[in-house]
Amino acid sequence: MKPKVYIARRVSKEVQEYISKFCDLEMNESDEILSREKIVEKYNHIDGLITIGTKIDEEFLNSMPNLKVVSNISVGYDNFVIKDMKKRKIIGTNTPDTLNDTVADLALGLILSVARRIPELDKITKAGMWTKVYPEEYVGTEVHHKTLGIIGMGRIGEVVAKRAKLGFDMDVLYYNRHRKEETEKRLGVKYYSKDELIKKSDFIVVLTPLTKETYHFIDEREFNLMKKSAIIINVSRGQTINELALIDAIKTGKIAGAGVDVFEKEPTDKNNPLLRMENVVTLPHIGSGTWNTRNHMSMVAAEDMVSALQGNIPKNLVEEFK
Repeated sequence: MKPKVYIARRVSKEVQEYISKFCDLEMNESDEILSREKIVEKYNHIDGLITIGTKIDEEFLNSMPNLKVVSNISVGYDNFVIKDMKKRKIIGTNTPDTLNDTVADLALGLILSVARRIPELDKITKAGMWTKVYPEEYVGTEVHHKTLGIIGMGRIGEVVAKRAKLGFDMDVLYYNRHRKEETEKRLGVKYYSKDELIKKSDFIVVLTPLTKETYHFIDEREFNLMKKSAIIINVSRGQTINELALIDAIKTGKIAGAGVDVFEKEPTDKNNPLLRMENVVTLPHIGSGTWNTRNHMSMVAAEDMVSALQGNIPKNLVEEFK
């Protein structure tokens, strides 16, 4: 008998066909992600779950007696409560190295969008409010030859640094839990303490994973250290920045602007003040959002799922289960 797998989001026919060779497959055909309660109600018989963020904790696992493996279609896995999964001998996988370039593209896109006010000026132009050839009120700030600070020099951080150095001649600083001297030599980046990086940077990109240590890693104290001309970009997890402190920093002019692909609560409330600020560019957590990347991520998750259900060690087993 084939193991049973449920996929919590639509994936390509290629991915479906691959899993179906080895497993009985059920899939969410809608654009809405099923709640944990609905998954438990309809799919408590499954051996494997492919998801993008369902919280996997003791409560959930107690209702899933056959579950053996959970594959995240994401790099992050803060939805895994590791101790609860280990207690039940359930393993988890993720999809590292599948979205490095795509997220780096978006980070640079947000930098340019905020600095050059691209979304704001697009609205002005389409509304017929373009009245002068070079109106001073439309000017932005330059990106080239400025200082970029990267908080979290992992795989994506290295790609962002390379683009910034080679494409925009930026001076790139980084802060990381562990200093990476080989990366410094290879990319020409400079290691700074968190506070010194924040003080010196014109643009700050947050790329750190969400952990107990990085929760609200950027808070009121950090905003008070930034240049008034600074622009902060968050393409990591919403909780790495205290959103209320960010809103205050924008409102009071502590910093010049922000680009956010992630929020503390997702989907964010329609009344979130960030959505009404012209100097803030907001996106719906779309960092990996290209067809090729999303399909690649889904296939990696599928391959790891099949491998685990066949009794093998999946390639992308998260660190805590090794």
